[in-house]
Amino acid sequence: MKKYLIHIISIFLFCATSSFSQNVEFDKENFPNDKNGLKEAKRNISEGDTYYQMGNQMYNSALPLYLKANAFNPGNAMLNYKIGVCYIYSPYKQKAISHLEIAYKLNPGIVKGIHYYLGRAYQLNMDWDKAIDEYITYVADVDQDINENIDDVEKKITECKNGIELVKKPVEVTISNIGAEINSPYADYHPVISADESVMMFTSRRNNSTGEGIDPGDQMYYEDIYISTNENGKWTPARNIGKPVNTNDHDATLSLSADGQKLFIYLFDRGNGGGNIYECRQQGNLWAKPEKMSDMINTKLHESSASLSADGNILYFASNKEGGLGGHDIYRCVWDKKKKAWKPAENLGPVINTPFEEYGVFIHPDEKTLYFSSKGHNTMGGFDIFKAVWNKKQKTWSNPENIGYPINTPDDDVDYVVSASGKHAYYSSFKADGLGEKDIYKISFGKEAEAPTVKITILKGTICDALTKQLIEAEIELVDNHSNQVIATFKSNSTTGKYLVTLPSGGNYGIAVKKEGYLFHSENLDIADTAAYNEVTKDICLNNLSVGNKIVLRNIFYDFDKSTLRTESTAELERLTKLLTDIPTMKIEISGHTDSKGADDYNLKLSQSRAQSVVDYLIKNGITKNRLMAKGYGETQPISENDTDEGRQMNRRTEFQILSK
Repeated sequence: MKKYLIHIISIFLFCATSSFSQNVEFDKENFPNDKNGLKEAKRNISEGDTYYQMGNQMYNSALPLYLKANAFNPGNAMLNYKIGVCYIYSPYKQKAISHLEIAYKLNPGIVKGIHYYLGRAYQLNMDWDKAIDEYITYVADVDQDINENIDDVEKKITECKNGIELVKKPVEVTISNIGAEINSPYADYHPVISADESVMMFTSRRNNSTGEGIDPGDQMYYEDIYISTNENGKWTPARNIGKPVNTNDHDATLSLSADGQKLFIYLFDRGNGGGNIYECRQQGNLWAKPEKMSDMINTKLHESSASLSADGNILYFASNKEGGLGGHDIYRCVWDKKKKAWKPAENLGPVINTPFEEYGVFIHPDEKTLYFSSKGHNTMGGFDIFKAVWNKKQKTWSNPENIGYPINTPDDDVDYVVSASGKHAYYSSFKADGLGEKDIYKISFGKEAEAPTVKITILKGTICDALTKQLIEAEIELVDNHSNQVIATFKSNSTTGKYLVTLPSGGNYGIAVKKEGYLFHSENLDIADTAAYNEVTKDICLNNLSVGNKIVLRNIFYDFDKSTLRTESTAELERLTKLLTDIPTMKIEISGHTDSKGADDYNLKLSQSRAQSVVDYLIKNGITKNRLMAKGYGETQPISENDTDEGRQMNRRTEFQILSK
């Protein structure tokens, strides 16, 4: 104890009198009274150096060993330098500055790169002017003919200038830790969400991972995928999604479909470029075994960071495949509906991609707003998050826009996803209020910062058997009524019956819910181009094929005050034709109905004429006349009140009913 006190007093006196003006080596001349402490400190340095020399992924293992040695002797230049460098690659980057400053004061020539790392430390702590000065000093001091960092340093000077401008105009957001229900003392990152924020999945390297294995490369647990659900505005405790999705190796989230029933993950394929993109489908409450995606997407190089469009027709992903603009580029693959296969991937081009790295791609449910992380464009350092918008008419992307500070920082900002409403976003970050390592954070936007591009409607609910009320799996077909083209098909969950469809504003959509042994159910949503975000909950019950059951054909349209079928009716009429073709013995009644406006006789004649138009179409398309009956009921069978526009619209309808089978 006496020797320990003498050692502490000597260090204190040294610090007080010299203010670190003199470099103190770890040798017995400087510490004659504490041989054991010196021996332990040197052993810690030696062990720390072993990790340090493995590269920055192992700095987290070197740092605690160096700090133990530094507690014994805080006046060593090289040790302070290494501690400073380790802190740059840690969550506690602000601590790097003091150690690097001490190292420089003790020995200005400690290493040629001292000014570079001082510049990095100042930049990461947004001390822009000091960072620029250090970078300029570094460039002036090194041999430019042999140094490979000059271009990098000049880029970092530009990043600092970008930072000065971006920090002047902060965006109106509140950033909060999502809490201990999801975050842990370990690394938690890459959140993915369903469009309505009801489900979140994420990657974690916590201690109860599948197999409990530790990656020898960085001494951290292997990645596993976890899931949480949002119940009454609160996230449930995260649980491991388990096998077969998680394995004993690395398994990481990439993207979740809008309805939360398709999960895209990164699986580590040893000996095959490092990893590939896989797809998992939810089957009831379970997840099927991951399936490797097409060779149009995966290559022998490195594919990661995927995002599926809400209609399921386009997959955006990052790859460092040959032919790119540099590093990882963002590509897109389009689903060929006829061939039921992915078409060749297309590079998004120089508007989006740069000679630097692009990563962390996310396509918003509006299907036109792309978010991605880039080390190019006007980043303030590392990866910044950018936004670009697709112009459907011109078929071009807007110039990427930095989404701003404080979301973006001089460090790496990735794993960014935005809710369909545009009111919230989620990402992962190292912050002082974290629970340990990297945590997941929620971003709440103020009114001025809220994304103005969010113009979509979410239609969601459950599907059941009308008679038994049992929740069932059914196919949901989404049709563009203007073109009569099927946009996409989805399925409700086989256990919960839940479904979710996203509908961009500016479309007239026909929705048909189908299942073998049932009449199809028809819905129509005509959404104005100016319509803001909206959620519509619609529980749907399917009628079986029993005699007497009937449905409303909500996607049959007539010219105003006439019985002429409009072209937007084609998809619905073809659906009805197919039903009658598949069941050749079925006989039906097509009934026409009006609201109460107009004379009774006129309404009766109009409804009869409209019903006959549908029958005529069916006959023209191969259905025999004796199976069909047209009947006009005028205003005599309302299904809603006639004193509101909405009620009258519901009453103006065409129905069909099974007469016999």
